[in-house]
Amino acid sequence: MLKLLSSTSRQIHTHFTSPCLRVATESQPSSFLKSLSLLTGLSQRGHKSPSFYQRAFFCSDSSSGDGGDGGGIVEVEVRSGASETEAEGGAADASNSSAIVPTSPRPEDYLTVLALPLPHRPLFPGFYMPIYVKDPKLLAALQESRKRQAPYCGAFLLKDEPDTDPSVVTGSESDKNIYDLKGKDLYNRLHEVGTLAQITTIQGDQVILIGHRRLRITEMVSENPLTVKVDHLKDKPYNKDDDVIKATSFEVISTLRDVLKTSSLWRDHVQTYTQHVGDFNFPRLADFGAAISGANKLQCQEVLEELDVYKRLKLTLELVKKEMEISKIQESIAKAIEEKISGEQRRYLLNEQLKAIKKELGLETDDKTALSAKFRERLEPNREKIPEHVLQVIEEELTKLQLLEASSSEFNVTRNYLDWLTALPWGNYSDENFDVLRAQKILDEDHYGLTDVKERILEFIAVGKLRGISQGKIICLSGPPGVGKTSIGRSIARALNRKFFRFSVGGLSDVAEIKGHRRTYIGAMPGKMVQCLKNVGTANPLVLIDEIDKLGRGHTGDPASALLELLDPEQNANFLDHYLDVPIDVSKVLFVCTANVLDTIPNPLLDRMEVVSIAGYITDEKVHIARDYLEKATREACGIKPEQVEVTDAALLALIENYCREAGVRNLQKQIEKIYRKIALQLVRQGAIIEPAVPVAELDAEKVESIETSTESVEVSSNKQNNETLEEAEIVHTDQTPEEAEIVQTDPQPDNGQSPLDQPTDSKDTTETEKIEESEGTKAVDKVLVDTSNLADFVGKPVFHAERIYDQTPVGVVMGLAWTAMGGSTLYIETTQVEQGDGKGALNLTGQLGEVMKESAQIAHTVARGILLVKEPDNLFFSNTKLHLHVPAGATPKDGPSAGCTMITSFLSLAMKRPVRKDLAMTGEVTLTGKILPIGGVKEKTIAARRSEVKTIIFPSANRRDFDELSPNVKEGLDVHFVDDYGQIFELALGYDENEKK
Repeated sequence: MLKLLSSTSRQIHTHFTSPCLRVATESQPSSFLKSLSLLTGLSQRGHKSPSFYQRAFFCSDSSSGDGGDGGGIVEVEVRSGASETEAEGGAADASNSSAIVPTSPRPEDYLTVLALPLPHRPLFPGFYMPIYVKDPKLLAALQESRKRQAPYCGAFLLKDEPDTDPSVVTGSESDKNIYDLKGKDLYNRLHEVGTLAQITTIQGDQVILIGHRRLRITEMVSENPLTVKVDHLKDKPYNKDDDVIKATSFEVISTLRDVLKTSSLWRDHVQTYTQHVGDFNFPRLADFGAAISGANKLQCQEVLEELDVYKRLKLTLELVKKEMEISKIQESIAKAIEEKISGEQRRYLLNEQLKAIKKELGLETDDKTALSAKFRERLEPNREKIPEHVLQVIEEELTKLQLLEASSSEFNVTRNYLDWLTALPWGNYSDENFDVLRAQKILDEDHYGLTDVKERILEFIAVGKLRGISQGKIICLSGPPGVGKTSIGRSIARALNRKFFRFSVGGLSDVAEIKGHRRTYIGAMPGKMVQCLKNVGTANPLVLIDEIDKLGRGHTGDPASALLELLDPEQNANFLDHYLDVPIDVSKVLFVCTANVLDTIPNPLLDRMEVVSIAGYITDEKVHIARDYLEKATREACGIKPEQVEVTDAALLALIENYCREAGVRNLQKQIEKIYRKIALQLVRQGAIIEPAVPVAELDAEKVESIETSTESVEVSSNKQNNETLEEAEIVHTDQTPEEAEIVQTDPQPDNGQSPLDQPTDSKDTTETEKIEESEGTKAVDKVLVDTSNLADFVGKPVFHAERIYDQTPVGVVMGLAWTAMGGSTLYIETTQVEQGDGKGALNLTGQLGEVMKESAQIAHTVARGILLVKEPDNLFFSNTKLHLHVPAGATPKDGPSAGCTMITSFLSLAMKRPVRKDLAMTGEVTLTGKILPIGGVKEKTIAARRSEVKTIIFPSANRRDFDELSPNVKEGLDVHFVDDYGQIFELALGYDENEKK
């Protein structure tokens, strides 16, 4: 940047430290100078003194560099009143009137100079530029030349690296690469045309340069530091009175003036330019425009290399015009932003004024007052029921809300906190149903079976009726998938007349989901329990916590431990949520939890729940559920009428036994839906019309009577001939008026029951009607019958086969009973002889058995040897025989101790060559002394035995109570024996006489 400092004659002697520039001005300003003066409205003033003398100094701007202070000063003398001849003569050697004339030696005498690389922009004559010199040798050479009174060097723009885009901004690494260039590499990267620069100041590694004249490199003299020979370039001769040059220069000046109006960035440059109009001729004007423009370095270098003044002016004009367009864009952007900001400010001020006016007139209160009024309005109906400590917190927060500014973040936190506090149903309870009979009816409507669950709910209602008030309970429904654990929760809520809320905790690993977040966090929310109370609006809902056995645990805490407070009857009367931070009474809430297995539930949490096991459904129960619930719902969902489909009991039984053996009915529902979807497709393909397209009410009364008469005739004739119930006549209507609608009968009878609507008006209509009836008339659709014969057409091949592999179990094979997560199942224990010889007694186990089951096999082998020694002392079977025990379904992992008695029976059956009694299954853990210990899953194993057509079951005596609690339909037709030791099992399974064997 160029700064101008006016000085008096005393300042001339003080600052006379550098060569002087004398500028001669004409006594009468030319038209070119007049145009230049229009930029700022300056005009030539006449002076009383015939010889006006002024001296100015061009110095570097300390703010333009990177911290260095410009200390170089160029003294300039400007005289007015001199003759034109003197002015021209004083500028003969310095490119007209703009040359910088040194005292001694002159700049044109320097033909060998140090080469300084300029990485970003070229240096133009008359302008200064601060650069950094990182090469110590080059910096030392510059300092030495300045000391020798030869403070000149050559400044040359550095070429871009090959295969690089000059428009892309480079980083500091490229600058480091520039500093590393030396010698011939640096010489090859320099542009040929540069500027002779005067070294004004050197501070550290910063050098301030002022450009004087153009140079051209001719050859390299030395490499380190790089020194080159140069030729001094002069502008080509031109006619300063040429109209084209004048017009081009005037356009440059005009563009500069326009840019000055829009861009404040150029004002310092143009101010300097206009104050020293006489110092600028056409070449200097071109250099000035290019130097202060924002063009890239290659465009500026092109202006520097151009010696033709007219062409240089044209290049500068292009650059300045481009700057003008950029200034216009800048102005439009600034104007748009200013309009937006001013519009928002204006709207804000108007809104504030409107609020103030309404507040003064009493028409409206401010936001804080309105919020406080809303919160107090919520409190009024339940103020007597709200605990005192909660009311105190609410009042404190309301007072705090009035003191806060609406724009503060604390205001929003307080507002949300009050919103939650006042929205909770403090003391609001729904009226419960204490009618046991009504509750029983509702539970039976929604679910078949589940006697244990229903009895527990009825007990809960009975206790509440006797006490006059009900307390909350925590019930856990445990059972395999699809048995109705989740769906029965909604039925229980309906039976109790309570609000229902369900949330699943499967995979939950964040304690904040249960206990809430602290209010200090952004986006904090209360826990699920508080959200539940706000949603249902009562303090005694039924909350179903689903999948409680699948709780996760992460870095945010253990949700199972957080549930301890919620599900503890002794603690949940004062449940503390982290967000609300006030105790909440949830003791009246009925919690119903669901789980598939109890093993994964932590013991402290399981101890707080009352477990009700749902083992699953037997075949008879599944048939009832399918017939009364699933089939009805699926038929309605598919839009099929009951008279169009018939699924026989045999088909349902086959569907359950061969496709849906799991404990629940979810897969059964899927299979029934699959059947009805295929039936719906079959009906549509046959052209069955399920619903009329046009309601009968839209027709005239006379036509309705005709339709009904025709329908009755069709029904009577059809019943007489076919003894079947056929569908009623339907009205087919497709974008027709009621007069054009035709009645299509399901079984048209000739000349019988014809309505006036069906009678054609002429012979042509009669022929068309007959053709339609023959080709497009809807035929009677027979009822779709689903039986065992065509069941595979709807659901595919059977998935399961009979679990009974043997009609008569061979020697060494015994049927056992097992519990699985999907319910109970039967499995065979097979033992065979591998080889026999003295001392070859051994046991090999297969079937993917677990460690506990392998130990049971070893125990069974030992007990069997002892029993055989007592029964047949001379039988050395176990001592001399290598045995192989296998449990079929090898791909299924198996484990547990309940197969011990079954394995002993299998070993003894093979050793004594006695087959086990047919239709017999057993289960029980055995000890080394032959005692039978209790097992689990009695109901599941009983259901599995019934499915496999087992007639006799052997259970441990300790499980008698479990079996007696089963429903009668589960125990029906079974011969169950309860034993304490294996001797009783031996008599039941192998101790039969020969007649019984036969």
